[in-house]
Amino acid sequence: MIANVIRTCFPAAAQVVYEKADEINKLNVFPVPDGDTGTNMSLTLTTVVHEIESLPDSASIEEIAKAVTHGSLMGARGNSGVITSQILRGVVEGLIPAKGEHATPADVAAALRNGVSVAFKAVRKPVEGTILTVLRDVSAKADQIAKNRDVTTEDMLDQLVVEAYESVARTPELLPVLKENGVVDSGAFGLATFIEGFVNAYRGRANELTDFKTTVGTGEAKGQVANVVDIEINEDWAGSEFRYCTEFLFHADSPNFDEEACLRYFSTMGDCELLVGSNPDFKCHVHTNRPDRVIRHMLHRGQVFNVFVHNMDLEAQERTEGIRADKEAAREHKALGFVAVAAGSGQAEILSSLGVDVIVSGGQTMNPSTADILEAVESCNADEVIVLPNNGNIRMAAEAAASACETCKVFVVPTRSVLQAFAAMFVVDVELPADENVEAMNDALGDVRDGEVTTAVRDSQAADGSPIHAGDVMGIESDAITVVGSEVAEVTLQLVNRMQEAEEGDTLTILAGEDIDDESFQAILDSIEEAQPDLEIDAHRGEQPLYPIIFSLE
Repeated sequence: MIANVIRTCFPAAAQVVYEKADEINKLNVFPVPDGDTGTNMSLTLTTVVHEIESLPDSASIEEIAKAVTHGSLMGARGNSGVITSQILRGVVEGLIPAKGEHATPADVAAALRNGVSVAFKAVRKPVEGTILTVLRDVSAKADQIAKNRDVTTEDMLDQLVVEAYESVARTPELLPVLKENGVVDSGAFGLATFIEGFVNAYRGRANELTDFKTTVGTGEAKGQVANVVDIEINEDWAGSEFRYCTEFLFHADSPNFDEEACLRYFSTMGDCELLVGSNPDFKCHVHTNRPDRVIRHMLHRGQVFNVFVHNMDLEAQERTEGIRADKEAAREHKALGFVAVAAGSGQAEILSSLGVDVIVSGGQTMNPSTADILEAVESCNADEVIVLPNNGNIRMAAEAAASACETCKVFVVPTRSVLQAFAAMFVVDVELPADENVEAMNDALGDVRDGEVTTAVRDSQAADGSPIHAGDVMGIESDAITVVGSEVAEVTLQLVNRMQEAEEGDTLTILAGEDIDDESFQAILDSIEEAQPDLEIDAHRGEQPLYPIIFSLE
């Protein structure tokens, strides 16, 4: 029976998507590179599995369709999950009219046509090169195959898997942002993965699902997908002007609830607006900067529940970090590797440009663990590794990681700041063994004097005993608070002048934190240049938190 096929094959296909979720996430750059497509599709499918498994063994196709529709609506997560829910609803409802015990090619074609109809109606502005394109291509292929009266359902399904992957491989030609980032569409790949998992389960070969990067099983189709995928690290979150993915379930108070008016309002608040379901129960989705207004608007029209608000900017950063980690882990074996701790994206970029292999996120208030540093050391894939902790509080964890490492020899250069790490990396000679480099790097540390500017979070006192109040701006040198004021620019200039008077340096390396804009940073640089005309200034954006300015004098 068709109902039994769905009961058996749907969970198997959902499991495949779950196992591939991270892989799908890394492809996610459209509509925003928030890296959650695989997760959202998997969560949506898992909810459907639970609904199906709660039905009795004798459940009819109508009951199965109701469970799929309800489960996917309740569990739909994110833009991809909501669209997936409508594809599932359309396809399974399209199978209800099938008359026989088993689905014929004509039944499959009719179900896919219905899936296309329902899914495209749910999306106000369909975009080519996405999951909808693959669904439409697979449906068109099914219509073509069904015209051959000699074809079997099994043969048809195998051909549809091939068409799905071939359609996925074409997505970068239809959507420029995919080609720019070296990926196929994540939702499209997720749908093809689900289709292959379902068909393999139906064909009794569930354990034969081929790997994404191989060319066996579905042959050239998967090979085409692999050939167009070379995921780029893209730190520019430019996919949308809206930051928050806002989604929730909604129960309308009135039988006359105006769905079109609701969607029009969503479109004024953001993009990727979706409203799926039927009165009184709906799933709402929109990318917006004001989720509070969207939710308030809907509260005047019914009940809101199961609310999820995701910061897509942060999710995009996590995706980038994950891709970078994968690329770093895949590097070739080398004689000497370097690990360093960085507290901001700018710091990480500078360290990487100086030859650091693996960056560990951390800093004053987010010290990485011994395990974090050990993992970074091992991912260097080197015979010897030098670790730069860049903070006195992290040194012990770095030394513990060095002692615990069994895969290579580890040295720790006790850098107190990222600026000391810069100086240490400048003297590295990768042709020399680690111990000789460590000696040279330690010598370089003595030439670096650090200064930091931050804000007091509680009352204290400066090195000379003068009071410091919460909110005051502090200038710190050699772990002592020597300058106190009310403005970052003022304190920075005073601290530089004070350190120059104590011992004149030739070069100032200065990093702007995440809380200071370019204009303010430039004003600080101008004031330093005017006060210290003989000082060579090397300025960068460090993007470190809590410390709007850090610098070193050499």
